[in-house]
Amino acid sequence: MTEKGSSFKGVSVVSCGTLRMELTKLQKEGFLDADKILFTTPGLHEVCSELKEQVMRQVKRALDVSERVIVVYGSLCYVDPVDMSGLDKLLEVFGRNVLRIRAQNCVDALADRQKREEIAAGRKVFWLTPGWMRFRDLVFKDWDIGKINENFPKNDVAIVLDAIGYYDKLMEEDPMKILEYSDWMHLGVEAYRVTLERLKGLLLDKLKELKK
Repeated sequence: MTEKGSSFKGVSVVSCGTLRMELTKLQKEGFLDADKILFTTPGLHEVCSELKEQVMRQVKRALDVSERVIVVYGSLCYVDPVDMSGLDKLLEVFGRNVLRIRAQNCVDALADRQKREEIAAGRKVFWLTPGWMRFRDLVFKDWDIGKINENFPKNDVAIVLDAIGYYDKLMEEDPMKILEYSDWMHLGVEAYRVTLERLKGLLLDKLKELKK
């Protein structure tokens, strides 16, 4: 349930689809009682033009429902290759009633740098979220063996920041999928259980700003 003064009524959310499962959980738990939650296709950080088009379209749809919108995207998810401007610059056209959470990407939205350093314990980690596993074909669309070998094996391990029990459920119901994912990455894959408290805090910070 939402705490007093923390209701998201009158606000809609636009998010990258990689965090669909986490936001859906917050919605089911009663914390995120937003008017509407709209998602873009997962993995668009590698296709900037499509990311821009989908985010802008979904924000416009959200504004048809609510006066205020929170955008769940990171500062590193979109960089215009021409003028190097980021997503915040794009969102300025909508005014101060559309704000983006203060995070670098979906991984950072689940665990900040200090927490990740604690989890890594000196290891070089390729960070994942449940959405990066579930939507692998979209997030890593068109990755060939060369790109895979360039990005994954230089790490010591891949760690899934799991706040929804996705990894444990997959291990119980279809462990071969985890083994197949590991083989594909040429890297061991393990999970670290986190909470949704950081994501909740990021959302509440923007809610407070919008209500000023």
